[in-house]
Amino acid sequence: MSQEPATGSGQQPTPTPSRPRQVSLRARFRRDWRMLLMMVPGVLALLLFFYIPILGNVVAFQDFQPFLGFSGSEWVGLGNFIDLYDNPDFWNALKNTLVLATFQLVLFFPVPLALALLVDSLVSSKVRRTFQSIVYLPHFLSWVLVIALFQQALGANGLVNNGLRSIGLDAIGFMTDPATFPLMATFQLVWKDAGWAMIIFLAALANVDVELYEAAAADGAGRWRRLWHITLPSIRAVVILLLILRIGDILSVGFEQFLLQRDSVGAGAAEVLDTFTYFSGVIGGDWGAGAAAGLAKGVVGLVLIIGANKLAHRFGEPGIFQSRKVA
Repeated sequence: MSQEPATGSGQQPTPTPSRPRQVSLRARFRRDWRMLLMMVPGVLALLLFFYIPILGNVVAFQDFQPFLGFSGSEWVGLGNFIDLYDNPDFWNALKNTLVLATFQLVLFFPVPLALALLVDSLVSSKVRRTFQSIVYLPHFLSWVLVIALFQQALGANGLVNNGLRSIGLDAIGFMTDPATFPLMATFQLVWKDAGWAMIIFLAALANVDVELYEAAAADGAGRWRRLWHITLPSIRAVVILLLILRIGDILSVGFEQFLLQRDSVGAGAAEVLDTFTYFSGVIGGDWGAGAAAGLAKGVVGLVLIIGANKLAHRFGEPGIFQSRKVA
């Protein structure tokens, strides 16, 4: 049995903090080689589909000709970006993108959180599973099928307009009115993906300590007080994290959804940055303008996500990454 060294004054000696044992790189590799091996497919996928394609952004600074390739195409510097600045179609696509992004941020983002709180409040596990299955299902439908379903329900000859005609009212252009298209597009997104997006909030709610609810209930707190003082503060970090990610991806409002409805609504309302890139680069053959639009969108998204992350730090939240090591 080890004896503590005695001191003359009778005070207990101050324990010396133990230094962390240094582990060599070779020892760590031998310890973690299974984890490193499992990382290989993910790292290869990142390199092939995310990092290597970044090199293709060089097209944004070239008068790219596919038959000449990267090395044979003429360098134009910032000429493609200047052309974008003078192109009214680009500004129309940017305006539509920002309008749709605002609608999605205000109307779509809170819905998964509300659904998660609703599901978490259901007592019956059978009802909970049934409700979750129903709201998950639309996520697995393609945008082609979703748009077709909305056409059958709200199109010119759809269920709603046929009902209006049967009672002597005029049909309403739900699917063809450019003025209400942002609202309709957001409604389609909510119907398709809100249930799937609530999964992360449900996972966060599952980690809330049940004893907090029991203690609050014993003190007489009702359902709304427990929601306001326990549930929402417990998942605040997750909500802010997802909000930052959404702000960083704010200019990517979608592609297939707007491509499928572009002809019926018109390019003036349904043209977004992703469809502008497709029609300018692939259909119009102006690869430089398409790449410049895509690169500009990525740079703006990076600036937004860094700004939102710094704002989260100012409010005392961890955000998605730390600019310095936390002690």
